[in-house]
Amino acid sequence: MMYGEKRFNSVNYHLKNIFGGKVIKISIDAGLTCPNRDGTLSYDGCIFCGGSGAGDYAFSGRSVTEQFNLYRASIKKKWPDAKYIPYFQAYSNTYGPIDKLRHMYNEAIGIEGVVGISIATRPDCLDNDILELLKEISGKTMLFVELGFQSCKEETVKLINRCYENEVFDKAVKDLKAIGANVICHIILGLPGENKEDMLRSVEYTLNAGIDGIKLHELFVVKDTALANMYDEGLFKTLEFDEYVDLVVSCLEILPENIAVHRLTGDAPRDQLIAPLYSIRKFHILNAIDNLLEEKNTYQSKNVNL
Repeated sequence: MMYGEKRFNSVNYHLKNIFGGKVIKISIDAGLTCPNRDGTLSYDGCIFCGGSGAGDYAFSGRSVTEQFNLYRASIKKKWPDAKYIPYFQAYSNTYGPIDKLRHMYNEAIGIEGVVGISIATRPDCLDNDILELLKEISGKTMLFVELGFQSCKEETVKLINRCYENEVFDKAVKDLKAIGANVICHIILGLPGENKEDMLRSVEYTLNAGIDGIKLHELFVVKDTALANMYDEGLFKTLEFDEYVDLVVSCLEILPENIAVHRLTGDAPRDQLIAPLYSIRKFHILNAIDNLLEEKNTYQSKNVNL
């Protein structure tokens, strides 16, 4: 089965079908923090999280509009007719003063060419006031909310210091769907102590919770993290290249047709990355996934309900 030119429902294919053309996500750093780092839950954060909270590619320290325009200027020649989705990426982007959040969200969706907004956050940062605000935003534009989940395995949840139970994720998905949000889940493949069955079980868990889209990426070991200390001590190994590609294909096979695939590999800053070094070659990974899907004559949804 083909989804355009791919054997999976890529985000490019998904958004093109919705908006009728190329749609580009532009990373925005809102200058927020996280309850897992400011002392509310913990000062340590998740063991894999670097100092920028996944916001390494945003133009930090500027207004939403300034960040957006700087990035758009760099890609305008390549995609002159593109539409855009501002992506509030770094840390937890529903964790802050409600008036500040409302101002930033509305500033973002008011920019010319913007057709939606994507907000990355934690499932435990969605109280009633935030949900009301997100409902307000979803009434104005297409709303994507991205939830960091990573794994459903209890031992892993404790190990990575996620600081919320799986049931919190379940409630967050239900609440977000009720206000019209499109819910995307993040899963990390290769967390210490997990085997292939554990990782596939985490994907299945999020599907049962009712997600609309998924992001998969390999575990990165970056400098100055608790995970880096574990790696230096030889407590775990990162996935090998072929092992990771095979895992991604297995994950795709159990995704229903309607699930949009927003990511199959990630980006870690080269100057901070310790392992796996193959992750620097992003397009090499993506090409290998495409090739394996073709070699196996398989595709997204192949093994659904088997």
